Amino acid sequence: MALSNFKVLDLSRVLAGPYCTMILGDLGAEVIKVEAPGGSDDTRKWGPPFQEGVSAYYLSANRNKKSITVDLKTEEGISFIKKLVKESDVIINNFKTGTMERLGLGFETVSNLNPGIVFCSITGFGETGPNKAMPGYDFIVQAMSGLMSITGDKHSGPQKVGVAITDVLTGLYACIGIQAALLERNFSGKGQKLDISLYDSAVSSLVNIGSNYLLSGKIPEALGNHHANIVPYQTFKTIDGEIVIAVGNDNQYKALCTVLGKPELSTDVRFLTNPDRVQHREQLVPLLEEVFATKPTNYWQKRCNENNIPCGPIQNLEEVTKDPQLLAREMFISTEHPTAGHIKMIGSPLKLSRTPVTYRHHPPNVGEHNEEFMNQKTKN
Repeated sequence: MALSNFKVLDLSRVLAGPYCTMILGDLGAEVIKVEAPGGSDDTRKWGPPFQEGVSAYYLSANRNKKSITVDLKTEEGISFIKKLVKESDVIINNFKTGTMERLGLGFETVSNLNPGIVFCSITGFGETGPNKAMPGYDFIVQAMSGLMSITGDKHSGPQKVGVAITDVLTGLYACIGIQAALLERNFSGKGQKLDISLYDSAVSSLVNIGSNYLLSGKIPEALGNHHANIVPYQTFKTIDGEIVIAVGNDNQYKALCTVLGKPELSTDVRFLTNPDRVQHREQLVPLLEEVFATKPTNYWQKRCNENNIPCGPIQNLEEVTKDPQLLAREMFISTEHPTAGHIKMIGSPLKLSRTPVTYRHHPPNVGEHNEEFMNQKTKN
C-alpha cells in the first residue's frame, strides 16, 4: 500500500480531521485514533440513524483506524502520547488554538521528541489573526466565507451546502499538506507544522466566483442551479423530473438547439456566443425551459448523449446507490462491525493501479485496541 510505512497519531474528532486520517488509512497508513476515556468523538452520538447503537455519521469517517483511550489531563496520559510521538510520522489534532501547547504537546515539544514529525493542526480560523481563538463549525464557516451567499437563489435566500463541505475540503487539504510534508522530509529529514483552517479552505473553494469578484468588483448574486459564467449550464424541468444540461462551448450549444428542434436559436444574434448567452440569459432560458418540459428525462438524456451534449439526471440517494457506473467502480463497500454487525459504507474514490486502497479495519469502537497498545507500553 502507498502509505503502509507511515504511522499517524490522530487526536482529532468530528469530521475534518477524521476524514483526513481515514484517507491516509485507506492508503495504507497505520492510524491510531486517540479519544478520552469513554469516547470523545461527538459523532459517535450524532443520530439517528444508528445501527445497534453505532452512529452512521461516525461510521462515515473512521474506517482503517485503531482506537485507544488516553486521559490527556493526566501526566501518565501525556507521557504515553509522547511515547507514541517518537514512533509516529504524523500527529494531527483539531483542538482550539493553544490547546496542544497547554497540554505540553505543542509543535516545539513534539518536534524535539521526533524531529521528523509532521504536525498538522486543524482549526476553525487558523492559528494566526484576530479570530484565531474562535471555534470552528462548518455551518458558521459556510456563512462567513461567502459560500452561502452564492448558494440558493433570490427566492430561497442564502443556503448551506447539503453536507459539511468545509469540513470535507479541510480534511482534503490537510491530507494533501501532510503528504507534501512527508515527501519533502525525504530530502530534508525534517518534519514541519501545518496550520490548516476551515475558513481558509472554504474561501479557497470560491474559485471562479471569487475570481469574478476580484476582477470586476461586482458582488456575485445567488444563481441557484444556474452558472455565473456559462449559459445554458443549469437544471431544466422535464415531464417526470429534472435534468442538468452543461453546455460548455458554442458547438455544444448548436447541437443542443438541433436536439431541441430549435435550430433558429443557434443563429439568433443574441445567443451566438457564450458571452452573448450570458448577457441575454433572461431571454434564452425560458425558450429552452418550454421545450424541455415536453419530454421525460430519459428521452433528453438519450438524445443529448447521442449528440455529445453533457447532461445528467438529478438522482436521489437510492438511485445513486444503484447506479451501474458506481457499482462498477466499487464505490459502495460493506464489512462486519463487532457491534453494528453488517455495515455499508461509501468507498474510496482513489484508484491506484499498483498500490490500491484497502479496507482493513472497521470503524473501531471506543478503546477497542487499548489492550494491544497497553501491552506494547508494558513491554517497553
